[in-house]
Amino acid sequence: MDNSSGTTDERLKKILDLVEEYEKAKAFVAPRDSRRVPYAGRRFDHQEIRAGVEAVIEGWLTWGSRGTRFEEALGKTVGVRHVSGVNSGSSANLVAFSALMSPTLKDPIRPGDEILTVAASFPTTVNPIIQSGCVPVFVDIEMETYVAQIDQLASAVSDRTRAIVMAHTLGVPFDLDAVRELCERKNLYLIEDNCDALGSLYKGKMTGSFGDLSTLSFYPAHHITMGEGGAVLTNDPLLSRAVKSIRDWGRDCWCESGVDNTCKKRFGWKLGELPQGYDHKYIYSHLGYNLKATEVQAAIGLVQLGKLAEFTQARRRNWKRLRAGLAPLEEFLILPRATEGSDPSWFGFMVTLKECSPVDRRDLVRFLEDHGIQTRPLFAGNLLRHPAYRTVPHRVIGNLPETDAVMERGFFVGVYPGLGDAQIDHVIEQFHAAFSKA
Repeated sequence: MDNSSGTTDERLKKILDLVEEYEKAKAFVAPRDSRRVPYAGRRFDHQEIRAGVEAVIEGWLTWGSRGTRFEEALGKTVGVRHVSGVNSGSSANLVAFSALMSPTLKDPIRPGDEILTVAASFPTTVNPIIQSGCVPVFVDIEMETYVAQIDQLASAVSDRTRAIVMAHTLGVPFDLDAVRELCERKNLYLIEDNCDALGSLYKGKMTGSFGDLSTLSFYPAHHITMGEGGAVLTNDPLLSRAVKSIRDWGRDCWCESGVDNTCKKRFGWKLGELPQGYDHKYIYSHLGYNLKATEVQAAIGLVQLGKLAEFTQARRRNWKRLRAGLAPLEEFLILPRATEGSDPSWFGFMVTLKECSPVDRRDLVRFLEDHGIQTRPLFAGNLLRHPAYRTVPHRVIGNLPETDAVMERGFFVGVYPGLGDAQIDHVIEQFHAAFSKA
């Protein structure tokens, strides 16, 4: 390129300005089709694209300075001191649970220990328990909130129970006062799977800030997105060290990407049965993985995080509009509600058909889908009904009747910020139409 076209900084600005101009021009398209209502989706504009392109041009691709800034900003948002970015919410759950088995802890979880959870779950909330050789203990959920029944949690504790690992289902906080009290009384760890609940409040405090560890996902369906991505959050510096080690190949070194000798004695360590002075960057204290996200994702995440309050407000507005519009159908539908003391940042609007409903779930779902309205079940419904889990060692409290009822008669529709009033109204109209034809 001719030097007369400007300095490197000026050229970069021209490129980014053109990217922004292009993205803004794309926004001037036909109005949103009110007859197509996705259950979820990203909310991007020129800011995310510009930030991502700038990160690519600068050339540092793996998790770097933007990643560190994102971790710091996310920690301040949620109210947690230590944040570690990872490549997905599923990886976040794996890393968080693995950290509780770290040999650096005084009393780590061990294979064979029992972990309390729910079967009405996303698989990768529970899979790390199983893959680590521990035993999931499944309790039932309560209708309307779809979170764990607290009395069953308490009765499920045995002398082998070591932790509770549960999600705030569809953004609804479980009873954190009761769960924390149980954990403290029985000396249990708590992992909050906060993947569907970023922005949710329990008694004015962000979910994800109550557990020993919590996890987030930044998949496009979630409250903010990097395309893929996730995070593990904790207030415990020892757990944070284990998390970062497991995320970063299991290495003992705590240097940030691209940095050497933070400890000032890189060649002065004597660990394990290695020779004195073995390079600390290649000493491994955990069985780990490479689960880092990228700098491009961090750049996008920083922009998205700045929009979280706006997104949360839109989710609550859409949920309230649906709740009011479907209230006349409560004769046939169990409509959702928040738990006491909570203000959810709703992931979706869950309905469960009553047994007296003249329309069954399959017919209602087909009708809605035929009219452009995406639906989803409550994730796995009941994990224990799936082929992969039929032979998994586990324990069950009762026979999970509410879990099965939701599996058989429940589903949710979207409330994400990309939906406008016309689309929400379309959903309401089609629900009423389905029942009017029954």
